[in-house]
Amino acid sequence: MNKLLTLEHITAAYDTKVVLRDVGLTVWENDFLGIIGPNGGGKTTLLKVILRLLKPVAGTVAFYRDGQPVASLNIGYLPQINKIDKRFPISVREVIASGLMAQTRGARHLSKQQQQRVAEVIVWMGLDALSRRAIGELSGGELQRVMLGRAIVSRPQMLILDEPNTYVDQKFESKLYDLLREINQDTAVILVSHDVGTVLSLVKNVACVNESLHYHPGADVSEEWMDEVYRCPIELVGHGELPHRILKRHD
Repeated sequence: MNKLLTLEHITAAYDTKVVLRDVGLTVWENDFLGIIGPNGGGKTTLLKVILRLLKPVAGTVAFYRDGQPVASLNIGYLPQINKIDKRFPISVREVIASGLMAQTRGARHLSKQQQQRVAEVIVWMGLDALSRRAIGELSGGELQRVMLGRAIVSRPQMLILDEPNTYVDQKFESKLYDLLREINQDTAVILVSHDVGTVLSLVKNVACVNESLHYHPGADVSEEWMDEVYRCPIELVGHGELPHRILKRHD
């Protein structure tokens, strides 16, 4: 299996505050990597480094296609939903189509093939009846599907999601995870979530970020490993169809 992304000896900081220290990571083709860790541990900062939104203080980021080094990858990104301005006057179709902006090369209109791709994604996301609706009129789950459609419409090699289950109802959360499994058939997925149990039920590999990065191949994670990387006791418990995490009593 070919690698898509490598991080080597990454240190990242805001001003003088170091958030990531000597981090290494490899993401593979068709990988489904879950990134977990305590609040403030550096999960979102790691995404910013991968997306080249933050230049690391030290270390290297490298991308690959078919096993060969390339300057960049087509990466789809689904930000946290609370960072989206729902007041902006734009329709569902227009938002999804905007995910093809990088491919239009300055053209004012989408090609016939691009329009067809937008239509396909709208149907895939279950948004057929909402395609002309303004995003300000959508529920949290509907908006999340719109943004996911935007992230995948360009057929990215990698999809990155930052806390996608926040601010959505339980019914859509289950649908979201089904969509991610489908997407992962052709696309590597990096999923950041605070819900450890759900992550472990979905992913192929796990990384815990808490200033440093601890990588665990496979999703069969022990409580002892979790205790070590979270630096406080964690217990995985069942709840409905999906497991969750709780903090054990500790000093």
